[in-house]
Amino acid sequence: MSGPGRSLRQGPGARYPSLDTALPSGANAREHAVLLGRVHDALLTGRPTPAPLRPVIEDSWERMRQSGIDPFGASPPKMARMDELQRHREASPISEVLPLIRRSLVSVADEAEHIMLVTDAAGRVLWREGSHRMRAVGDRVGLVEGAYWNEGSAGTNAIGTALVVGRPLQVYSAEHYVRSLHALTCACAPVHDPRDGRLLGAIDVTGPVSTVHPTTLALVNAVARLAEAHLQGLHHSHLERLRSVAAPLIAGLSRPALVVDENGWTAAAVHTEPVRRVQLPKRCDGGTVWLPTLGECVLEPLPGGWLVRPGSGERAVPGSVTLDLTRPGAATVTVAGDSGEWAHRLSPRHSEFLLLLAAHREGRSGVQLSQDVFGSDQHVVTVRAELSRMRRNLGGLIESRPYRFAEDLRVRVLTPESPLDLLPGSSAPGVRDLRARSREAPDRSGR
Repeated sequence: MSGPGRSLRQGPGARYPSLDTALPSGANAREHAVLLGRVHDALLTGRPTPAPLRPVIEDSWERMRQSGIDPFGASPPKMARMDELQRHREASPISEVLPLIRRSLVSVADEAEHIMLVTDAAGRVLWREGSHRMRAVGDRVGLVEGAYWNEGSAGTNAIGTALVVGRPLQVYSAEHYVRSLHALTCACAPVHDPRDGRLLGAIDVTGPVSTVHPTTLALVNAVARLAEAHLQGLHHSHLERLRSVAAPLIAGLSRPALVVDENGWTAAAVHTEPVRRVQLPKRCDGGTVWLPTLGECVLEPLPGGWLVRPGSGERAVPGSVTLDLTRPGAATVTVAGDSGEWAHRLSPRHSEFLLLLAAHREGRSGVQLSQDVFGSDQHVVTVRAELSRMRRNLGGLIESRPYRFAEDLRVRVLTPESPLDLLPGSSAPGVRDLRARSREAPDRSGR
């Protein structure tokens, strides 16, 4: 292993396809595997490397080095109990589209001697199907139902690393941090909730290292997007049913009202401009509550949702906000005040903006945020559009000219133990700078 002060970064890498496939354009797979093996040996023994790693793999290896994962003798992945596994299967929204995923991938995996795996957001393998030969290989390395294949359990791998960075990824041969996985090539695409971007899990296809091909990742990504589209369709059907149930009730109303499902998604609105989603309190028991963008409202239960009646229209700013970035891919903002507490799951882009505004309480201009997020001042229009959308969702928390948190608002940011895990999927210059500054800060213990 390299010494305590040595970074795994070795300079800029070559250009790779947008889906993070493992092979550079025109590379010979076998020769590239040999080269990666030499890179693996060199980096882990502190010698100069014959070639750079892809940035996404390089960042992951740095996380593995910092967390103490043993590349030569890693322990078997953590396993869930069978009853626990069954509970997670039943609770996973992906179970609703599992037949579609099977139709799309299992026959392909069988013919190519691969296995298909579906995981939850924690990297726990919920379902595994495919080639008998590859299932036997999977048994030997712990790639089985119930096993955790996040980075902390199995090192750099397509499932764990794709879940961290939040985008499709292929990992080939010695790009795996743990040597026992070098005989495998894996392609994985995360599956997100199409309503709010929440990470639900991932779809992975794994096979022998000799079968690596960029189109494998394209196929897996296409199936993941198809699954998300199907989930979106199921959600629309649910809202349509709720709309039908509520139609007779709202037809007789003379004042503004909205019909929303149990998660706040709007099914219908009368005498008011509809909003896409109402942020309901964490504990929703009906009665009078304060809601972002709507002010004081009365909530009445409906079968499968709520009738929301805006009241006085008061839009008082809550007292505190907590930005929770401790779990990669699952950032949330929680707002608390006299009228209760509610939470909002953040998209990766909005997570970046709120982190930057929390780090700069004095505020940032549109130009500054454009440079912070995109590395250029040419994206001010995009910044304004995103901040406008975020201000509508978060109501009263963000002020403009410059963009900043409201002055009297108490803002707390919860960050991961390791700076490397601070929005690890973000390449925004401002976020990378915050990571670097966190790593350079003195240890709180004084060491």
